[in-house]
Amino acid sequence: QVQLMESGGGVVQPGGSLRLSCTASRSGFVLGATAWYRQAPGKQRELVASINNFAITTYADSVKGRFTVSRDNAKNTVYLQMNSLKPEDTAVYYCNARELPGPGIIDDGPYWGQGTQVTVSS
Repeated sequence: QVQLMESGGGVVQPGGSLRLSCTASRSGFVLGATAWYRQAPGKQRELVASINNFAITTYADSVKGRFTVSRDNAKNTVYLQMNSLKPEDTAVYYCNARELPGPGIIDDGPYWGQGTQVTVSS
C-alpha cells in the first residue's frame, strides 16, 4: 500500500521555485524521520535532503544553498522548498519516511510515496 503522498511538482523556468510537500495518505500515520530523493531518466535515485525527528537536516552538495527541507508537525507535513532551480534538477521527487515510533506502531517503515514530477525548462 502507498502510505505517503507527494505534491507540489510542476513545470518551472530556470531560476524559479517550487515547494514540495510530503504527507501521509494513511490515517493515523505520523511522519518521523523523512528524506527526499529524486530520480531522473537513466539516472540512479539520489538522496536530496533529509530531516529527522529533531529537525536536524542534511543536503546533497548539488542542492546546498538552494533547497531547504523543513517540517510542520502540527500539519504532519514535510516540505522541500526548491529555489534557483536548474534544468539538472528535473526529476521525479519522492519522499521516504518512517512512521513516528509509538506503542501502536508495529512496522515503522520506511515508506515511499509515488513521486511528483519536477521539470525545469525554458
